[in-house]
Order: sequence, then structure tokens, then C-alpha cells
Amino acid sequence: MPEDRTSSTKTLLIGTLAWMRDLLLSVVLAILIILFIYQPVKVEGTSMMPALQDQERIFINKFIYRFGMGEINRGDTVVFWYPGDPSKSYIKRAIGLPGDTVEILDGGVILNGHALKEDYVVSNFRDGQTREPVTVPPDHFYVLGDHRSSSNDSRSWGPVHRRHIYGKAVFVYWPPEKMGLLR
Repeated sequence: MPEDRTSSTKTLLIGTLAWMRDLLLSVVLAILIILFIYQPVKVEGTSMMPALQDQERIFINKFIYRFGMGEINRGDTVVFWYPGDPSKSYIKRAIGLPGDTVEILDGGVILNGHALKEDYVVSNFRDGQTREPVTVPPDHFYVLGDHRSSSNDSRSWGPVHRRHIYGKAVFVYWPPEKMGLLR
């Protein structure tokens, strides 16, 4: 009888150690994924409506723009450290790329002399502002919220430097009825 007890104790110990090893590995992998690849983020504010609503939960891809793996493209919904206070992060749409000339005329975007078609901006979210043309400097991006009358963006504080952009919004996971990829 004592041998059976010792055997079952060893089996239990081995099983517990294997379970703890798997749990530790899972936690380390989750931390690495959150630190370097995907990060959950809560949307705060209405500046990206209707694409993103206040209090929605999204995943941002932090890896895509690192190490020259991907370029920031016009229309990308980017997450960046606010230039005026790097402790705050903002989410906006990249409109102007380095070298582009961006002008705001009665709430519409004129990009390199042509009106930019913006299907993602609802007409009653345009604010009617006019801004002088700005040429986007190298390594900078002109960003705008989709809800223009409710957005603090490059119209107020200028283009954002590339080093401040740390992710691209890719997936809504909450609320469940909105779950899916962002366009």
C-alpha cells in the first residue's frame, strides 16, 4: 500500500509541475504578445465616430510599424502619443503622408490639390473649418478624427512625428455586435 501512495503522490507532483510550467509559459507568451504585437485599448471619446464609438474595445497591432515591417498608409487608423503630452495616447486616421500638401476647405480635405474622397466621414460630422495648406514634413503624418466637429487633431497641433505612432487599430472586440476587423 505505501508504494501506491508514493506513486500517486509522484504522479500528482509531476502533473502539478507540468500544469504550472504550461501556465507560466502561457502568461509569458501573453505578456510578449501584449507588449510587442497586439494590445487591447479602450476608445475614449467620440472623435472617430462612426467607425469607433466611445468605450468600444479594440486591439491595436503594435508590431506592424516597428522595424520597418510596414508603412503607414493613408487611411490607416493609427494610435500615437499625443505630441503635447506624451502620457496621453490618441487614435486618428492618417490623412497626409510625408511630402503631401493638406488643406482644409469648408470642412473638406484637399490633398495635393485634389478633394479627398472620405466615405468614413458622415456629412453632419464635418465642421466647416478652413485651414491654410500645410506640407507634411519628412517622418510626419497629418492625422484627423472622423468626427471632425468633435476632434482635436493635426488641424490644431500640426503633423505627428513617426516616432510617436506606435500602433494601428485593427479589430473591435467589444461590444460583441460590433466585433470584427476595422476597414
